[in-house]
Amino acid sequence: MEPMMEPMKTCCFTGHRPNHLPWREDESDPLCVVCKEHLALEIERAYLAGFRRFLCGMAMGGDLLFAETVLSFGGLHPDLRLDAVIPCLDQTIDWPPEQVRRYWNILDQIPTYQQILIQAQRANGCMHRRDRYMVNQSQRIIALYDGKSRGGTQYTLHYAQKKELETVILDPYTLKLSR
Repeated sequence: MEPMMEPMKTCCFTGHRPNHLPWREDESDPLCVVCKEHLALEIERAYLAGFRRFLCGMAMGGDLLFAETVLSFGGLHPDLRLDAVIPCLDQTIDWPPEQVRRYWNILDQIPTYQQILIQAQRANGCMHRRDRYMVNQSQRIIALYDGKSRGGTQYTLHYAQKKELETVILDPYTLKLSR
């Protein structure tokens, strides 16, 4: 009998859209720069704890920051992988052109077998299905969450806590980290 392969330890991410981040879309803001450094530290901590697969829902704001940060580790940790969990094919339909270019730049760096499409057509609930998929695949979640905003980030974080995932929360306003 062959030994069973242990599943790859997986960490997912959830985070606010630009309108709920203190720097909005200005990622040169000092608060954003420090926040990205904290995200990099948490990704490195996860890697050192055995996590090799990172899931990202590819939304504007925190998700794209996270995806770019994970990809930046490629030279240092070649066994680290980023999977893009895409809720629907037209996710970027109302996005500003520079954010669409950023999205596609990230996807161009990820093999197609690591691009997971939840459903072809946008429909009610497709974003939540994406979020549940990521949580259900994971043992840890990193959240860029201010502790009060309602919406997809709060939904995903609460679902992850209900599923008893290891939880790391970074408040983008105070940079307070909680586990």
